Amino acid sequence: MNTDGWLEDTRTSYDIVAASYADLTRHLLDETPEERAVLALFADLVRAQGGGSVADVGCGTGRITAHLHQLGLDAFGIDLSPGMIEVARRDHPGLRFDLGSMTDLPLADSSMTGLVAWYSLIHVPDDEIGSVFAHFQRVLRPGGPLLLSFHVGDESQLKTEGYGGHPMNVYVHRRQPDQLIAWLNNAGFAVESHRTLTSAESKLGGMILARRQAAVQEE
Repeated sequence: MNTDGWLEDTRTSYDIVAASYADLTRHLLDETPEERAVLALFADLVRAQGGGSVADVGCGTGRITAHLHQLGLDAFGIDLSPGMIEVARRDHPGLRFDLGSMTDLPLADSSMTGLVAWYSLIHVPDDEIGSVFAHFQRVLRPGGPLLLSFHVGDESQLKTEGYGGHPMNVYVHRRQPDQLIAWLNNAGFAVESHRTLTSAESKLGGMILARRQAAVQEE
């Protein structure tokens, strides 16, 4: 497996499929009550922290950002793909969507009360996850909640076509919860809960709720 150039491949692939992606995923939350419950719990945790800004990292065409906004959160989206951001702004006028990468988040230290990465880690190679989580830890306030969702499994597969038959060139990485929990612990997060489930979002999906600790723990 050669993941060199994965960031550019991900950007290009989602620029191509953006409009079809929006059409095919727009109503998924309507079919996923368990995911809606997890998002509602996340919103409660943000409010318990006193509210504040929430970043939907890897927001795609903005459906989760919009749902968080409907839950009363001050949520905005960040995505690598200009095409996805263009569609997000079209479909959700009045909400904020910024161009940016989770590998180099353009956010100030301790500026976010909460972060969501909704199936947006699936194209990040293993050797980049630690850097991504370090950015999540950097921009979150101490005690701030982090919600991750991901595909559960042990394999990585090259995706060459998707979302209406358009060409893509991205690896989809499936991971076990224990692996992600270990990476989160190393990055200074305390995992509070995790579960797996099957739904319209994923044949086997994982959900992890964690909090940023006050400081990265020394080994």
